[in-house]
Amino acid sequence: MQSLSTQSLPYIQSGIPLGLPVENWQQLPERVLQFGTGVLLRGLPDYLIDKANRQGIFNGRIVVIKSTDGGDMNAFARQDNLYTLCIRGIQDGQTVEENVVCSAISRVLSAKQQWDDILRVAISPDLQIVISNTTEVGIQLVQDDVRQSPPESFPGKLLAVLYARYQAFNGASDKGLVIVPTELISDNATKLEAILLELAHRNELDGAFIDWLETANTYCNSLVDRIVPGRPDSATQQELTGQLGYEDELLTISEVYRLWAIQGNEQVKNILSFHQADDCIFIRPNIDLFRELKLRLLNGTHTLSCGLAYLGGFNTVRAAMEDEVLSTFISRVMLDELIPGIPYAVDPADAERFGSQVLDRFRNSFIEHRWLGITMQYTAKMQMRNVQTLLHYYQQFGTDQPVTPAYFSLGFAAYLLFMRGTKQQGDTWYGERNGEVYPINDAQAPYFADLWATLTPAELTHTVLANTTLWGHDLSKLPGFADSVSGNLSQLLETGVLATLATQLDTGTIV
Repeated sequence: MQSLSTQSLPYIQSGIPLGLPVENWQQLPERVLQFGTGVLLRGLPDYLIDKANRQGIFNGRIVVIKSTDGGDMNAFARQDNLYTLCIRGIQDGQTVEENVVCSAISRVLSAKQQWDDILRVAISPDLQIVISNTTEVGIQLVQDDVRQSPPESFPGKLLAVLYARYQAFNGASDKGLVIVPTELISDNATKLEAILLELAHRNELDGAFIDWLETANTYCNSLVDRIVPGRPDSATQQELTGQLGYEDELLTISEVYRLWAIQGNEQVKNILSFHQADDCIFIRPNIDLFRELKLRLLNGTHTLSCGLAYLGGFNTVRAAMEDEVLSTFISRVMLDELIPGIPYAVDPADAERFGSQVLDRFRNSFIEHRWLGITMQYTAKMQMRNVQTLLHYYQQFGTDQPVTPAYFSLGFAAYLLFMRGTKQQGDTWYGERNGEVYPINDAQAPYFADLWATLTPAELTHTVLANTTLWGHDLSKLPGFADSVSGNLSQLLETGVLATLATQLDTGTIV
């Protein structure tokens, strides 16, 4: 069977609908410099730029920088930088399947071997935009020499690119770039800018450049959201290959849902003109609303459900959503308690719309999202995603006649039960589910193992809730919450997850 490449495109005869590149795609200028080749970038920003090119809106391609050699870099070369994105999922209750040969990437350059080529891209008059996804670890300040070929860190490489551009254009104020990091940390561009400025000072670069760095370039905080598992399993890969009619080493699966929220003004909108191609791209002066909705509803629901679901015998989110009782819990904790508790001014209709989209994503039969992975650093996630929501819920409903958030309480009780370590091997604690051990990948695992070894469930609940080091607040003081969590924990221990859920949801008597 033929492999995907520029030469094979005219001869592809696909058995399923397939979007092919536009005729002039190889002539489009290189307007974007991208740090990273990962599947999230391919499945969201690169896909969206490709979509805009198809509509004749953006008309630009992406030069990709890869910090490590081998792997998918060689596959890009063999396939002339083409790759197939297979989009699968549910939208508004309907199954969606879309297949696209993406052609937005013009070149993939090795930072180690082709740094001079990268610097030549840096001084191109066509270049306007920088995109990155170097993982959360990438946006960190390390001592770096920007005169190396290449500098070691991502900020060091970006600073060297900007310095070369500054020198080539004699510091022209209109030659700055719009820089849009997509790393999953809050205020990613603000933090990146601060690191660049610090590195410029440490490298003793001239003051005029530092001023240009700060004033001529635009740093846009952004939030991306799309599940892109990447290469499918071998059986799915074989099935798709047969349907598509060609082999693709870079074939990538993604869900339907997509979001790219970018903090920027009208000038940013004009440069990032690809935003017109898809209504999932939002360019706003403030993107806090998008961050809050994702953090509180998507991530928060995951965190409050993962313990219950996993201990109940469900390994994936999809499997849990196929169970009527557990899917009811997931829907109710999100829609009835997390939405009212969002600590941010939000239109309830917008929140409910977002919540419905989240539930569609959870039901996606094409995505295998594992609950055990969601439990990693369970305690830190519970604090970051859910504590402020809980406190705000009590501000809304817990004054004269306190209303305990019943589903939140049950989810928190399941968290405590999941954290019951029964054995230790090396530095890892393990819990037990129906005779099967599972790892507790949480920095607080030793703390919980000690508590479970010495305290009753009621004592443990009060001790954990009162731990201000964990939560930043004494949660045991919230009216009725400690008793509710303790009661739920006792029932989970006595009757198990599924029996507890079935009984309480059926009778409406969650403690």
